[in-house]
Amino acid sequence: MTSHENMAHTVRVGMDGGELMRYAEYSPKTRVNGDANIDKQLGKTLITAGLGVAALAFAGRFLFQRWKVLEPVFSVSFKKLSTSAYPGYYKGGFENTMSKREAGLILGISPTSSKSKISEAHRRIMMFNHTDNGGSLYIAKKINEARDLLVKENR
Repeated sequence: MTSHENMAHTVRVGMDGGELMRYAEYSPKTRVNGDANIDKQLGKTLITAGLGVAALAFAGRFLFQRWKVLEPVFSVSFKKLSTSAYPGYYKGGFENTMSKREAGLILGISPTSSKSKISEAHRRIMMFNHTDNGGSLYIAKKINEARDLLVKENR
């Protein structure tokens, strides 16, 4: 018998030229080639990650340098935003005895408003500050006190 080898399979041929047995032979790839592919992929990944880190570092450096120059502009802009966002916001605490002026500030209306405007303002503010909705009991009492004072004064 002679043997003719092919890469994927081996065929054994008998003396008379007939095929005796045909079977597939497993021939694993060499490990060197497989490791080389893994090393190439790992190398590509590491290079990509390194370039990403370098790009972030340069962008951070650039922004840090620009921040030094633009900091005064940003600080002025932020101050304007904070004051313009709540122009009617009262920046003081509560007085010992509530005045008509303070009651109007609490409800966000004029101290001489009508009863319907007082009730509407009270309802609107209490929707956000009611204790059942997580509001403060102290603030709710002050809102009610403001309503009572304005209703009593504007009879």
